[in-house]
Amino acid sequence: MRILILLLPFLQLGFAAQVPLLPNSPASAPQMATDFTLTESENALSPKDMLTLPRPGAPLPNDIGDLAIVPITTYSFEDRKSHNSLSIVALGDGYTYDIPLPDGGDAFWLDSRTIAHVVTKDNAQSLYIIPISTEPLSSNPSSHVGTFPITTASAFRYNPSAQRLIFSAYVYPDGLVETVKDQDTAYENRGDSGLVYDETFERQWDTWVGPKSKALIGVSLAKVGAKWVLGQTYVNVLKGTGLSSPVEPFGEADDYDISQTHVIFTAKDPQLPKAMHTRQNIYLVAHDGNDLRQLTSGDQGATHSPVFSPSGDKVAWLELALDGHESDRAKVVIYDLNKDVRFTITEDWDRSPDSIIFSPSSTLIYATTGDHARIKIFAMAVPPTPSSNTAQTTQPTALTFSGSISGFTPIPGGRATFALSSLTSPNEVYELSGLEATEQDLLAGRNADVKATLTRLTSFSSVGLQGKDLSPGKDFWFKGTAEGQDTHGYVITPPGFKRGVKGKWPAVMLIHGGPESAWYDQWSTRWNPNVFASQGYVVVAINPTGSTSFGQKFTDGINKNWGGRPIQDLLMGWKYILQEYPEIDQNRTVAAGASYGGYAINWIQGNPELGFGFKALVCHDGVFDTTYNGYATDELFFFNHEWGGRPWDPAAFEASRKYSPAYTVAKWSTPQLTIHSSKDYRLPEGDGIAVFHALQQLGVPSRLLIFTDENHWVINAGNSLKWHHEVFRWFDQFIGLS
Repeated sequence: MRILILLLPFLQLGFAAQVPLLPNSPASAPQMATDFTLTESENALSPKDMLTLPRPGAPLPNDIGDLAIVPITTYSFEDRKSHNSLSIVALGDGYTYDIPLPDGGDAFWLDSRTIAHVVTKDNAQSLYIIPISTEPLSSNPSSHVGTFPITTASAFRYNPSAQRLIFSAYVYPDGLVETVKDQDTAYENRGDSGLVYDETFERQWDTWVGPKSKALIGVSLAKVGAKWVLGQTYVNVLKGTGLSSPVEPFGEADDYDISQTHVIFTAKDPQLPKAMHTRQNIYLVAHDGNDLRQLTSGDQGATHSPVFSPSGDKVAWLELALDGHESDRAKVVIYDLNKDVRFTITEDWDRSPDSIIFSPSSTLIYATTGDHARIKIFAMAVPPTPSSNTAQTTQPTALTFSGSISGFTPIPGGRATFALSSLTSPNEVYELSGLEATEQDLLAGRNADVKATLTRLTSFSSVGLQGKDLSPGKDFWFKGTAEGQDTHGYVITPPGFKRGVKGKWPAVMLIHGGPESAWYDQWSTRWNPNVFASQGYVVVAINPTGSTSFGQKFTDGINKNWGGRPIQDLLMGWKYILQEYPEIDQNRTVAAGASYGGYAINWIQGNPELGFGFKALVCHDGVFDTTYNGYATDELFFFNHEWGGRPWDPAAFEASRKYSPAYTVAKWSTPQLTIHSSKDYRLPEGDGIAVFHALQQLGVPSRLLIFTDENHWVINAGNSLKWHHEVFRWFDQFIGLS
């Protein structure tokens, strides 16, 4: 496609070199191509293709390990609705069949052949039972068991030995689920819309905080004869404690676990202002709400993934040392319930697990962990309990080596099941077998050779991806700024890409957010590198200083240095790729990023002397004024850690102002599309509007895309399709692909 003639005068002014325009130039609204269409073909993954693929969750196996249930959501642009189903997967041979769930809802096992299904409909939330067989039936008749007194029940866990169901729900300060509906009615009819706050949080992520908070609720659920019976007495095990769990905004069932007698959970320290601290404690409480114990020292940061051992004598969790640092290294902590001893077992392991679970024998812990831009499974032996609280080191062994794993669950017979995605595939169900030999090696103190066998069981997306020319991504490494440490990136090439054709393909650099995050070998429905590649771009995704999975020192290197080492890493990686790939047309290069990536776009915009040479930029939910962000963001602890203090503290003020894009505006000159959302409370929409206003007053070709109903992410499929259309249309105006 072509560059519009009307834009040529601007190009002559030097956008390619990012030369500043004259001050007070009149704003020029770019005349966008009215005939622009996204590339759609049999071998290209278009945004619409990506958005309509099935979205499987992680498999949840039954207790005997022969079946797993997988929730699947599929969006249809024909009726503009998401359609839900439950796939029944036979572990071992991968045979599957689906149960439609037209009303959505949560599903979980009660026994090896019975699924509980919780549905919210007509302002009521009810529990149904679905009997399951190993073969598809003409129908899977469900039977109604009972109705909950609230409509916010979620994150269900069931213990069959105790015949106890635990779930999360929103309750008022009285802690009673039975009074919620009446109090909801009174609150909705209070006659005004005023919200009054005496402490933070006043809002978080995308929601203004109201009078309710999350609690863990218990109720009996038992099979009496041939019928399942839901109890009528609900116990809030957190009532009167001042605690709330799961921790908002993203806490779910992985924030707690249940045994036959107790619940273990993580909760924010109630003594500390929530928006200024990350400290979460681990607590143990009986099913009746009595015998509350704090298991953490109270001198740590956040905690995650609390789990019981199957033997019942130990619990474990992930613990960050520093309060206020949400991306600190997570260590595996074990607590011996009988001996009242707490000990760390990964003291010297320079990786940060995301979740943990005990093996069926309770002798191993499996940890889902980022490592070199993959999310792998590591196994480690549980050492004997020491005599006192101490720190130890075990040697974790990687059991997988590619893709990104979620929902890892051991099952009987030395096996485990989990979901695995990659740059070329959404989640599919896999099974790892032969784990007994690895366990024996680890328990004997031998360097375990991985003897497990990896088997793919499902092909949920095979039809939708058939014929698509997807790039698995090529790793590249270059010397970055972190004391000579090798720095990583991926190159994802477009369909039909061939070496040796000099200067043929345009290129886009994608910059990840976080900033403490990474580009992983992982599928994404928001920033999918193969979607960009299928529109004809060579995609460059670099993991600069600040990225995770390469060691804690590398992650912490971004601290107080947002516009320094990470940007230099991006520049060094970019120049490396331009040298290694002469097939890239250096006159047709662009960049895009979100969150910290959006900040980086704004910083690159104001520092043309860096010499990236981009012809157009896209900033999604990016920071405009780094210092002001310390006042406006919801989670104040984030700024305070990143910049070494509160925004007015001298050292933090100096560092954040030094790297604030707001003070580089006079040098802005590159055409930029700015995207923001009204319900983004992490980076409020004023930042995006400010960027757009500055560009408009400078006369820089610019456009603003606002989603009034989205948060820090664009989730709605229709909005996502609009997002992709505007991004690629913007790029096309300045580096037309034909």
